[in-house]
Amino acid sequence: MLLLTVMFSACKDSSTKNNPTSQNSMNSNNPLLAESTLPYGAPDFTKIKNDHFKEALLQGIDEKREIIKKIVSSTDPATFENTILALEKSGVLLDRVRNVFSALTGAHTNDTLQAVQEEMAPKFSELRDAIYLNDKLFQRVKTLYNKKESLDLDAESLKLLETYFEDFEIAGANLSSEDKETLKTYNSRLAILSNTFNKTLLEANNAGAVTFTDKSDLAGLSDADLKSLENKDGEGWKITLQNTTQQPMLQSLKKRETREKLFQAAWLRADGTAQDTKSIITEIAELRAKKGALLGFANYAEWSLQNTMAKVPENVFKLFNGLVPSATAKAGQEAMEIQEMIRKTGGDFTLAPWDWNHYAEMVRKAKYDLDENQIKPYFELKTVLEKGVFYAAEKLYGITYKARTDIPTYHEDVLVYELFEESGDPLGLFYGDFFSRPSKRGGAWMSNFVDQSKLYNKKPVIYNVCNYPKPVAGEPALLTYDEVETMFHEFGHALHGFFADQQYPSLSGTSVARDFVEFPSQFNENWALYPEILKNYALHYKTGEQIPQELIDKIKKSGTFNQGYSLTENLAASNLDMQWHTIGSDTKIEDANDFEKEALHKTKLDVVSAVPPRYRSTYFAHIFGSGYAAGYYSYLWTEMLHHDAYNWFETHGGLTRENGQRLRDMILSRGNTLPLEEMYKDWRGSDPKIEPMLKARGLQ
Repeated sequence: MLLLTVMFSACKDSSTKNNPTSQNSMNSNNPLLAESTLPYGAPDFTKIKNDHFKEALLQGIDEKREIIKKIVSSTDPATFENTILALEKSGVLLDRVRNVFSALTGAHTNDTLQAVQEEMAPKFSELRDAIYLNDKLFQRVKTLYNKKESLDLDAESLKLLETYFEDFEIAGANLSSEDKETLKTYNSRLAILSNTFNKTLLEANNAGAVTFTDKSDLAGLSDADLKSLENKDGEGWKITLQNTTQQPMLQSLKKRETREKLFQAAWLRADGTAQDTKSIITEIAELRAKKGALLGFANYAEWSLQNTMAKVPENVFKLFNGLVPSATAKAGQEAMEIQEMIRKTGGDFTLAPWDWNHYAEMVRKAKYDLDENQIKPYFELKTVLEKGVFYAAEKLYGITYKARTDIPTYHEDVLVYELFEESGDPLGLFYGDFFSRPSKRGGAWMSNFVDQSKLYNKKPVIYNVCNYPKPVAGEPALLTYDEVETMFHEFGHALHGFFADQQYPSLSGTSVARDFVEFPSQFNENWALYPEILKNYALHYKTGEQIPQELIDKIKKSGTFNQGYSLTENLAASNLDMQWHTIGSDTKIEDANDFEKEALHKTKLDVVSAVPPRYRSTYFAHIFGSGYAAGYYSYLWTEMLHHDAYNWFETHGGLTRENGQRLRDMILSRGNTLPLEEMYKDWRGSDPKIEPMLKARGLQ
């Protein structure tokens, strides 16, 4: 899995900038209307109720609209202070409430929150349009932008002005009044559709769970696995669906019929079921194409890729074209090895997608003598977090931590830590929500409860969300190595947020382009196998014994195993994303499945039939339910950056405080205050190269 966070709430919505809370807010009994008195302004979940959100969100919208109205109606000439800074201060209440609301609707939702979410989705869209399609407001911003060199602004303030101007232009500020009204209808409908998709997919994931009543169907699973799968709603064992096409249990399940049943449940969860999403995604894609055309672009992707490192779809396809031949060729070789393993073990069938992980694990054991069950006892969740993830941050950046059991959380499983600088100064609060549950959407991500800002003297309050299987009471939470990497990945996002050092919230931390935001997180994965870090956290949960060097060597040697499959499934999903978002405005998609099939065929990503896309279109939440439309390629783009960056570390002494501080000072603390290509090149000393990525993947 190329780890998501990116569904990633780490991209902030520029329509919800901060402003001082009104006196009106302070007089309400609704706890969301007043700033929390907890440390760092962390949300007080002992007071917050579901019914509080609608009132607080509506009041936040009203307050923001009122401030915008005052900016626009001012008869004073536009200045940075009365226009740009006023915009930046125009929504602290809304921002604070939305941060908490988004966290709960993603990680612990319910019928009440979903109803509020459905009602508010078009209102948020209308608010954004009321700002960015407001011609009088745009003219004030444009006036300042046109004389920006004479305003004597500091570098960050100048960047804020430029960012606002670009945001207005990208949003459609230059359209005619008639076209703006059309765009508003598109945006409102898209907001509703995206919310509907997310709600439907959550229902599909839950409804798609597969129940088995015959224990023999689950041959290959451990006793601990079986305990964790016991059906709380009835008899037998229930396997819930993960966000991806392939399901973790497929690796262990011995019975082919069981594997096929589980795979098909995942593959068809939102196709031909009561939770079918095909009509939703086709309408989204067609509407986005119309939006792109209205804004003057050939397609939605061309519009969406402005202000990214890739710039235009052609550069994304160039990246794909450079990887597809090698990826599919290696996947084909891997398929032949797996087919041979099927033959050797007495199978008389052709390799299918539901067979891949099971027999690939056999091949891995045969080639590298590595069994996932051998290494899991050394990866206990809390030990990985404290002695691995946090320890790496200490070695690189001097960060230390203290568990905080006095901070209320939205679910009993959530852990809270306070982080400190090397000097002992406070850095912020970190929440870790690691176990899957029916109220949580799939995937893994990072976001903020409180954004860093010098303007309001705010330190960050950040959370990571994952979907690891929860063990039964009394049993340890043991992770696969992929899950270990996920934890390092998401904390890389968190570090990007914790190290933010900006004056303005909208430029702070992870508020960068999608094809850069995954760089810090993917880079942080490298420390999971770094000898000094690994030996500190890979401790047997029963004996405390350090992981043997023999197992470490096996993990490293198997590092390029199955990389053809991994890269091909990622390329297939990334390609689907770009195909959906490069259709013309007059395109009518008759059948989503036919469109998907043709998209994979014409890019030669269907040549290895046993390698399905990491996400089918029907459950591709990144692009139809989140902010990664025409942006899923960013995981591959930033993979190039992170391998190139780690290559720099390897040639400059590896894991040292000096190297960590240099990365923090030159990249991780800069937010969106510099051009990203320039920021990376200044740190690296050159443009990124793809060769380290190909080497790491075993493709060179």
